[in-house]
Amino acid sequence: MTLDISLHNTLSGTRETFVPLDPDRVTLYVCGPTVYNYVHIGNARPVVAFDVLFRLLRHVYGDDHVLYARNITDIDDKIIKAAAENGEAIDALSARFARAFDEDMASLHALPPSIVPHATDHVDEMIAMISTLIDKGHAYEAEGHVLFAVQSMADYGRLSKRSLDDMIAGARVEVAPYKKYPGDFVLWKPSTDDQPGWQSPWGRGRPGWHIECSAMINKHLGKVIDIHGGGQDLIFPHHENEIAQGCCAHGTDYVRYWVHNGYINIDGEKMSKSLGNFRLVRELLKHYDGEILRFALLSSHYRSPLNFSEDLLEQAEASLDTLYYALLGRGENVTPAADFSLPADHPVLLALAEDLNTSEAISALHAIAGRLNKADMADKPALKAELLAAAGLLGLLWHDPTEWFQGKGNAEGALDSAAIDALVEERNDAKRAKNFARADEIRDQLASQGIVLEDTREGTRWSRQ
Repeated sequence: MTLDISLHNTLSGTRETFVPLDPDRVTLYVCGPTVYNYVHIGNARPVVAFDVLFRLLRHVYGDDHVLYARNITDIDDKIIKAAAENGEAIDALSARFARAFDEDMASLHALPPSIVPHATDHVDEMIAMISTLIDKGHAYEAEGHVLFAVQSMADYGRLSKRSLDDMIAGARVEVAPYKKYPGDFVLWKPSTDDQPGWQSPWGRGRPGWHIECSAMINKHLGKVIDIHGGGQDLIFPHHENEIAQGCCAHGTDYVRYWVHNGYINIDGEKMSKSLGNFRLVRELLKHYDGEILRFALLSSHYRSPLNFSEDLLEQAEASLDTLYYALLGRGENVTPAADFSLPADHPVLLALAEDLNTSEAISALHAIAGRLNKADMADKPALKAELLAAAGLLGLLWHDPTEWFQGKGNAEGALDSAAIDALVEERNDAKRAKNFARADEIRDQLASQGIVLEDTREGTRWSRQ
């Protein structure tokens, strides 16, 4: 049995069966961050969602047959502004926050993409694409700027499904005398002496935001790619303008499947700068293991709004505890079967193949854990291997179970592992000496610190609650 993947295509507005142009070279591009600050949890949602898609595609088509690019925008007006405010060189600031982004996403167990193109390394490709658009009558030069003429494209607006008039009425567009039409967008703009710039046929300047992704996709993945992902907020204008550039420059469809994740709300309110409710991933990681954050992001369908809250994080931790308890067992020290592979009709695979239904896949993980808890010893190796393999598709259960339970207590004043081990050994000595009062006293002392003891055939095991 082969596994058919279906994805909701924003362009068609329907769920479609995914058929790659070339099954030996499946292409996926996801818009990465503009690196002028630490990323917030909303930035992490597409990374985690499309990491699951990347894992699924690799499982179906093979690790060597999936090419995944996620860019770094390292030249932008926001970066210029932040560097000026910090008194820092632009390239130093962007490099610092690009590293921080990589570190934060690694903490969420996101696989590194096949390619991580940086915008500043592709300015020549951007200039070449802009020149092609001018030659084909889709762009024009005006006062040192080059703009895309949206009226030159008959079906401009088909991704966001809005007319030109609706776009102008509903969007903030720069009103400039050099524009032939208010909705025309910038491909190239001039730079002042104190701004970064590159020489071009239109003078010293720098690229607009939208042209960056189109040029990098063309260089690394091709004129037409299989899947383009990103947040719902990018549909217009960024992805709409990408389509215009790619289709008009190459006379092709550019992207075959457009896939977008939904927004994140914080405690029931939209995350926004005005409300001051941004939750930085770096700050959250000081209080929660990265797997808890990842699990929370996967707990609802990627296209649905997600309410990010303390309750959600507590539920994620409790669910992970249940799964890790199943892996830990009751002191049996079971080694997973080495030759296990997931069949194509496995519930977790089927759930993910239905437009990345991660919540259903998580329910299937709990079903496997339930069977593992009740299984005879002879069946446990295969079930443990099944749980680990299925969880791997979601990027979950990468910790050692014992370390998972013992590594939770990082709060100030919490007992460290060495102190707990010493108390456990003292309790064991007390039990051997039949000093049960002292043994109970130690158990109570540890319980007051959130440490739970479990006596097994292989000795006493402890975990943090």
